[in-house]
Amino acid sequence: MKPTVGFIGLGLMGSPMAQNLLRAGFPLVVWNRTAKRAEALAQEGARVAGSPREAAAAADVLVTIVSDPPALEQVLWGPNGALGGLPQGSVLIDSSTVSPALARQIAAACAERSAEFLDAPVTGGTWGAEKGELVFIVGGKREVLERVEPVLAAMGKRFFHVGPAGAGQTVKLAMNMILALEVQALTEALALVTRAGVPAERLVEVMQSSMARAPVLDVKAPVILSGNFAPSFPLRLMHKDLGLALDLSKELGVPLPATSAAYGTYTAVKDAATEDVDYAAVARFWERASTSRPSSR
Repeated sequence: MKPTVGFIGLGLMGSPMAQNLLRAGFPLVVWNRTAKRAEALAQEGARVAGSPREAAAAADVLVTIVSDPPALEQVLWGPNGALGGLPQGSVLIDSSTVSPALARQIAAACAERSAEFLDAPVTGGTWGAEKGELVFIVGGKREVLERVEPVLAAMGKRFFHVGPAGAGQTVKLAMNMILALEVQALTEALALVTRAGVPAERLVEVMQSSMARAPVLDVKAPVILSGNFAPSFPLRLMHKDLGLALDLSKELGVPLPATSAAYGTYTAVKDAATEDVDYAAVARFWERASTSRPSSR
């Protein structure tokens, strides 16, 4: 018998992850703050719980993936929170991107309930979630990871054990820093060449021919050039992750000047956005600046 999986958070990433669990034959109990998002899964055979606590109580393995730390805290500790229903011996896997400190706090709360915890943020984007090809970056006990690998294998292709509780979040924040800085560097370079009268496509073509292929060129460059910023990785979440990385840098005493500069740019674009956009929309910073006179150096 396959373990019953509880799943909380049916957003851009969570919905396809939950669908892949169903397709792999896992009994599934789901909960989402917006109940309508659970309807399609219910039609495919999932049971819809009335609260996070009910979803947790029914689960051998509980997976959470929500937008930010306050949302996760509400799901776990709020009214009818999941921690109150977590059975002894069960495993909570959090695939949200939050702070390492919060991951350690959750690990301690699970231990008090004789349950196990893994912080397991993911990389691979919505396309990876849909194809079941996510990469899980896991903090916690290796033996617990081995125990739940069949569950993760229904949603992903690789699992990296990177250390104790909180380590998964630390590595994920570092990765997202790199992604954010790559896209900011690309959009800054595109602003420079277009200001000089060279079509942006020419820079991208040259880079694709002269550099190893990279996600920033293969995935984000077409988005930037088209100006269609439908969210795959929402800018509001990348902004949140940069903030978490900067909080961690202060805690550790590690200066991150490039990330601080990028955070300012992402903040300006996020605050000006009137709709939910992909983080590639950071290009809008230079679109707005293009009407101003270039400063002398």
